[in-house]
Amino acid sequence: MSKGEFYDTGWRPNDDVHRDEDGRPHDHPGVQEDAVLGVRASRALAMHELLVEKGVINDGEVDEAISRWSERVPSNGATLVAKAWSDPEFRTRLLEHPKETVVESGFVPEHNADIIVLENTSQVQHMVVCTLCSCYPTALLGPPPDWYKSFSYRSRAVTEPRKVMSEFGLELEHDVEVRVVDSNSELRFLVIPRRPEGTEGWSEAQLATLVTRDSMIGVAAPLTPGRV
Repeated sequence: MSKGEFYDTGWRPNDDVHRDEDGRPHDHPGVQEDAVLGVRASRALAMHELLVEKGVINDGEVDEAISRWSERVPSNGATLVAKAWSDPEFRTRLLEHPKETVVESGFVPEHNADIIVLENTSQVQHMVVCTLCSCYPTALLGPPPDWYKSFSYRSRAVTEPRKVMSEFGLELEHDVEVRVVDSNSELRFLVIPRRPEGTEGWSEAQLATLVTRDSMIGVAAPLTPGRV
């Protein structure tokens, strides 16, 4: 894949949605480096400050709750990946009927977005970005990390994906094809990373401990048995 070129997944959008000048769905601006708080964000911040001032909550209580939720939710996606690694039938169903399989597994995509599941192999590495804003499978991976929302990642993922992955510690062989896929308000991606070697005979619960959020975005490899 040449830089700046996206992999065509075959998905086609609904025509009854607002689109940007390139015809891609877009209904929120995302996070920009020079962005100011909107009305809702300003109101939420004022309410938070008032609750802290009145002693209803502690100053760091909300951040702690968000942190706990962030740590827990990526296990949803990790559960699916571990099952796909262990169960060939489930893997096939997840790849061929992703949204139905995700919903059947108990995870409802936000905004009823479509889901595409992609599998990394020794020949192909998929990497997810949202060039317009920060659309992301929150139900499976938790809140998007700050770097995913940054303008730097959203631009560099397209122009120099291998360099970005190397900064996450993932060095690919030169003959591995890199496919950058673009998420949007109607479509979310989940990447099945390559199963680490040395995990033969592991249970799904054990395998799930190797699956990281970054590996399901495609910028990093899952953990190896020695790193758990």
